[in-house]
Amino acid sequence: MPPAHVTSVATFYKSFSLAPRGRHICTVCMGTACHVRGGATVLEHFERKLGLRAGQTSPDREVTLERVNCLGACALAPLAVIDGRYHGQMNESKADKVLQPILRAGGPAPDAGSGPEDGEAL
Repeated sequence: MPPAHVTSVATFYKSFSLAPRGRHICTVCMGTACHVRGGATVLEHFERKLGLRAGQTSPDREVTLERVNCLGACALAPLAVIDGRYHGQMNESKADKVLQPILRAGGPAPDAGSGPEDGEAL
């Protein structure tokens, strides 16, 4: 298979990355519903707390911060996905709570509670 074909497929699909990604992936939705309900403020808070801009990975490769156009869970807006777990109705205090395990000692994020106060889905 020609390398150009592999590169074209790898750069087309968002789930593939040519750059190294962090052990923890933080994704903030910026779709219309999330944007209207404060997604930009949530993303800015994630950037401040992590010391990263959207699209960057920390130098130690512990955390990658991503911004996506839509996650398809508009009823939960604003929405953030941390290590595959959906957290709806995100705000700054909830962001602090879900980022705390990542920021503390760089260990794997524990399985946070899945109560209705977390606004989790899926």
